[in-house]
Amino acid sequence: MQNLSCAPSAVAINTATLGHILDGHGAGWSPEQVIDACAARGFAGIAFWTRELNGRAVEIGERTRSAGLRVTGLCRPPYLVGPNAPADQAESLKGLLETIDVAAELKAESLTVVVGGVIPESRSIVGSLNAVADIVARAADHAASGNVRLALEPLHPVYAGDRSCLVTVRDAVDMCNRIGHSHVGLAVDVYHVWWDLTLAEQLQRLPSDKIFGFHICDWLAETRDILLDRGMMGDGIADIRGLRKIVENAGYSGPSEVEVFSAGNWWLRDPDEVLDTIVERVRTVF
Repeated sequence: MQNLSCAPSAVAINTATLGHILDGHGAGWSPEQVIDACAARGFAGIAFWTRELNGRAVEIGERTRSAGLRVTGLCRPPYLVGPNAPADQAESLKGLLETIDVAAELKAESLTVVVGGVIPESRSIVGSLNAVADIVARAADHAASGNVRLALEPLHPVYAGDRSCLVTVRDAVDMCNRIGHSHVGLAVDVYHVWWDLTLAEQLQRLPSDKIFGFHICDWLAETRDILLDRGMMGDGIADIRGLRKIVENAGYSGPSEVEVFSAGNWWLRDPDEVLDTIVERVRTVF
């Protein structure tokens, strides 16, 4: 297990932590401001969201690396299935391929894929997962050609209806093993798996090089908004240290990526305070 004591260099920052995924939230920092602030604190890297790039993926990627940071990820393609996805799966595939191209321009180490909810007319999780697997499998070679790893992220079951029919690590491992492609793996997020007592068992079923990301935050005991009220590490009830040990024992050796959606708390604060708090929590919580 990595020793993260006093080591922000083992941590990446997902820009959602600063409120950048939704209009009207956060301080409105430019990518350059985020890059400079993360570099000054010695973080390992940054994961961006597509809405921040505005056609500047190549420029922002180069700017990040020139500051000594990795581009650890890009979030995310449009949903592939479900009520908020195109009705035509060909359009879903097109959206995924186009986002893969953006990730390739950015030279992101992985592209986090949130698959979308249950297909409404099907009322079938199995059928929806089969559709996801087909779309991802058809995109895998294109991802490999751009050196982009597709990180399927299982979400908490509460999101099955609209955001992700992929709600267990078990099903995510099954899908990765079924597709069987070198560039298709998992992103494991504390917020979505902290409750899963089978996590270690399921990850051991996956090849050791197929965990492409480990996202960290905390689950607040009295969560007020299931999407936008995540806790900063140490403020909730998730066993972050234990979860990190499980993920690392399964073969992951990359940075822990801080991803805190917090419209009522952390997004209201100065980004410098948020980043400084992360440095402090790395020293005390991990």
